[in-house]
Amino acid sequence: MTAPVPPATGSAAKQNRAAVVVVIVAVLIGAGLAAAGGFRGAQVGGIPLFVLAVATAFVIQFAAYVPAVLLRTERFFDLTGSLTFIAVSLAVVLMAPAQDARGWILAAMVIVWAARLGSFLFARVHRSGSDGRFDEIKTKPLRFLQVWAIQGVWVSLTASAAWIAMSADADARTPLDAFAVVGIVIWLLGMVIEVVADLQKQAFRADPANKGEFIRTGLWSRSRHPNYFGEILIWVGVFVVAVPVLQGWQWVAVLSPVFVILLLTRVSGIPLLEKRADEKWGDRADYVAYRERTPVLVPALTRRG
Repeated sequence: MTAPVPPATGSAAKQNRAAVVVVIVAVLIGAGLAAAGGFRGAQVGGIPLFVLAVATAFVIQFAAYVPAVLLRTERFFDLTGSLTFIAVSLAVVLMAPAQDARGWILAAMVIVWAARLGSFLFARVHRSGSDGRFDEIKTKPLRFLQVWAIQGVWVSLTASAAWIAMSADADARTPLDAFAVVGIVIWLLGMVIEVVADLQKQAFRADPANKGEFIRTGLWSRSRHPNYFGEILIWVGVFVVAVPVLQGWQWVAVLSPVFVILLLTRVSGIPLLEKRADEKWGDRADYVAYRERTPVLVPALTRRG
């Protein structure tokens, strides 16, 4: 999962105006999330730690945008997103007073996921030489800026449950409980599914015999998007671990798994890939048969047909 890249529509002037609006809306979303999630949380210098976390996530994106637009490159876009998850999570877990085991577990869950995904995506872009999503917009400063602002929203919303719980007041902290155990199990299952699915697809694409073909083996014979199913489980698991310490407006943390689910199933994940697949293989009987017998997301326990 990566931050979505908006498609281009209309004239250059219209696209620039739309980009400015997107940047402003992204910042406002971040501000609203920070205000709600910082409710009754630990403070540093009189400022809620969660507010500082969200602000830092955005600052990192805008700082990374400067060399990226000057060099007209997208090579470290995904890497910047992953490093933001890691850096901010480390800062929050270390700066929150009286940090407990739940906080350290949440930090580890986010950091392990981000390190794995970041290295995977960086290696993929390095092998291909570029990321086609940015071919048109990386030479247009305002449109390029909007994707970095969107990445700030993506990082902040996705990590919100973990960061809010990690920065909770000392009196809101609770010992590890059934929520922690269940959440960790869900997270582990999601990580295994996502990693195995990604490795299977990587190996499939590396075989010259499979050029131009679609994968339908391994986990991909049980689901058309098993990696996304694993991704959803990961953030559901994080949220479940965080639940016992949430209070009042901090329940905005539920946006973390909801955002991931909507992003992958309704916005830039499954709909985009399904459309591309239909355009590429939709007239092939074997692909139609695969599509009809294979669930789109939740893996089937047994193979159909």
